[in-house]
Amino acid sequence: MADPIKPESLDAAATLAYRELRAIAHHRLMARGPQGTLSTTALVHEAYLKLADSPQKEWKERSHFLAIASLAMRHVLVDRARERAALKRGGERQRVTLDEVDLAVDTESDVLLQLNEALDRLAAFNSRLAKVVECRFFGGLSEEETAEALGLTARTVRRDWVKARVLLRRALES
Repeated sequence: MADPIKPESLDAAATLAYRELRAIAHHRLMARGPQGTLSTTALVHEAYLKLADSPQKEWKERSHFLAIASLAMRHVLVDRARERAALKRGGERQRVTLDEVDLAVDTESDVLLQLNEALDRLAAFNSRLAKVVECRFFGGLSEEETAEALGLTARTVRRDWVKARVLLRRALES
């Protein structure tokens, strides 16, 4: 295992992982098109600010840092969706699958909020499944990267990913 990333090296870790963080953020924002107001850079910077303010000040390794950064991006996107939903209130539930979905934060805030609620319920039921979804869906990490970040095998991540998607789909359809 690599040396832990110390609190004083958050800047160094973020600098080293900046390209990866931008790629993750870009992947999350890609589908929203020109109507969105949150840029890739803004998402990365907002996530960095959440990391700087978080009580978690030491990361085990690069993959652990990326997993925590993925969670921070989830929180940024959900906070923004809540703000957007507060402005418009209303709308019907929309069906979401976690296979190839990219959420447009500005136009699909209701969907993102529903997904966040379902993910919170999943975390209460099985926190490991929720962490797998955060890494894979919000962080864009591969099975291997997720396994490394969570201290699991790739096979376990694959099974958890399938199970989590089924449980979330059920939760979103109800």
